[in-house]
Amino acid sequence: MSRVLLATRSAGKLRELGPMLRAHGWAPLDLTAAGIAEDAAVEDALEQADTFEANALAKARYFHQRSGLPTIADDSGLSCDALDGAPGVRSKRWSERADLTGLALDDANNALLQQALAAAARAGRTSRAARYVCAAAYVDEARELVMRGETAGRILEVADGAEGFGYDPYFFSDDLQRPFGRVMREEKGRVSHRGRAVTALLEQLERGS
Repeated sequence: MSRVLLATRSAGKLRELGPMLRAHGWAPLDLTAAGIAEDAAVEDALEQADTFEANALAKARYFHQRSGLPTIADDSGLSCDALDGAPGVRSKRWSERADLTGLALDDANNALLQQALAAAARAGRTSRAARYVCAAAYVDEARELVMRGETAGRILEVADGAEGFGYDPYFFSDDLQRPFGRVMREEKGRVSHRGRAVTALLEQLERGS
């Protein structure tokens, strides 16, 4: 199996992507196992672009340079029709609560999402349609690749389920006809934005592109 650095600090992403990479014949190594200490200021600055693709590629380039290993990174987020695509590339940082991490940060972001959708509804924009978007990037010594994946759904008013992370308990999947908060990792991976982007990336690599 070929080693690849999975360049994320997110425990949720590691849980989702590790098995997927192993199933395609890769041996994923996380940042901690690779001995790459966190530099929060530098790593946060990697996500300043206006597109998921540019952010994912910036992260993959940075961690490839630090490790010397083939590297996969992603950038992903939620796009809501009534909010003109927000929170978009700022999905993780939308609440601007730099003092929070993990579930506490997810709760703050979801609270702001509900407030924003309620305000949009009062202004006549009642749609709760949304989509998750992900760009997955691969960088090694010889090539750079970026693939995009999306999945459609709508935002629930009340959280349903405790699986997944981020906005998952509020995201009702059109494909599964259930919220991501109520589906297990393997089932989510077959239709999720991240699963689609990374699968497309790995298939491209397998074709030697």
